[in-house]
Amino acid sequence: MQRENNTALSSAATSRLRHRKQSNEVRLFQTLAKQMVEICLLMTITTMVVVIQIFMAKELLNLLRKAHEDRSLPGFRLLNWHFFFTAMLFVYGRLLSQPLVNSVTSDKFLYQFVSSHIKYHMAICYFFYIAGFMWFILTLKKKMYKYQFGQYAWTHMILIVVFTQSSFTVANIFEGIFWFLLPASLIIINDIFAYIIGFFFGRTPLIKLSPKKTWEGFIGASVTTIISAFALANVLGRFQWLTCPRKDLSTGWLQCDPGPLFRPEYYTLPGWIHQWFLWKEISILPVQWHALCLGLFASIIAPFGGFFASGFKRAFKIKDFGDSIPGHGGITDRMDCQMVMAVFAYIYHQSFVVREGISVEIILDQILTNLTFEEQQTLLIKLGQILQERLGHS
Repeated sequence: MQRENNTALSSAATSRLRHRKQSNEVRLFQTLAKQMVEICLLMTITTMVVVIQIFMAKELLNLLRKAHEDRSLPGFRLLNWHFFFTAMLFVYGRLLSQPLVNSVTSDKFLYQFVSSHIKYHMAICYFFYIAGFMWFILTLKKKMYKYQFGQYAWTHMILIVVFTQSSFTVANIFEGIFWFLLPASLIIINDIFAYIIGFFFGRTPLIKLSPKKTWEGFIGASVTTIISAFALANVLGRFQWLTCPRKDLSTGWLQCDPGPLFRPEYYTLPGWIHQWFLWKEISILPVQWHALCLGLFASIIAPFGGFFASGFKRAFKIKDFGDSIPGHGGITDRMDCQMVMAVFAYIYHQSFVVREGISVEIILDQILTNLTFEEQQTLLIKLGQILQERLGHS
């Protein structure tokens, strides 16, 4: 009888262990699947931004291109792309350097390799730029000076006005997909409702650069965009994987402290309201008040990016920047307001959202970026000595 009881207990324990192992395997698979989905989403958005930048550069470079002159200057078009990819190396190198360092801190060799390259990143980019500058000087051709210098200036304008502005989109992604998705959505909402309201109710012309724009559409879209900003921020702010900032390039970013901006605050509604409705209280995320500022900018200031593009096309007597999107013109036609919005969203986030002062994370970032592995070990030893002395005095 005792043997049978022992056998039964052993069988039950084995069954529990097997069940626990299967449960752990299922949870591990689900976690890995979620992480892979999220890292794929991050890489997809970043790749999409880079592809859009390349298409925009192609459209704008072709805008002032003259076939006859280009045939007389073999390789000159390649020089324009040399400057473009040098700018890409510089901008994205600056944006991704800290996440890359954070990703390889556990491996001493990789950390030293990456740190050394980041240290000389600016010098490398400057070398590439100077190489392009010398390339340009050496290819100057008699009777083509005006065209060549015009193309040189035009290329740099594209890099400064277009590429640099649109690169802030990637910077916003690494602050949390929320800060990319919300501003981009507000521009789309504003554009759609400006068209719909202007189509049905538009009577008063808004600006001569865009004859189809009306005051009715502009005001109606502004009100709709601001309301949408407040509501959409509440929805997007509930998903932690949208609000977590990216500190490295690994996949482990499911969990983070959402911070006070994304913790709901509850407000009791006045009695006369919940007599008519079922709600007695509502929850509001503090980030929704920041979203109102984004909505205000997206509805009043960002459309001027579109007006600028319209004036630019009128100056060059063209209808569209390109034909990349059938029926909608080129990529540049769709991204004019988005570029202005991306810059504002990043500056607003850094100025009014990011906590001021020095934090432990900021100090750690500086230590990991600017100190060698040996210097970090020395710092750790000295900190340990200081703490021991303070504990001895207390």
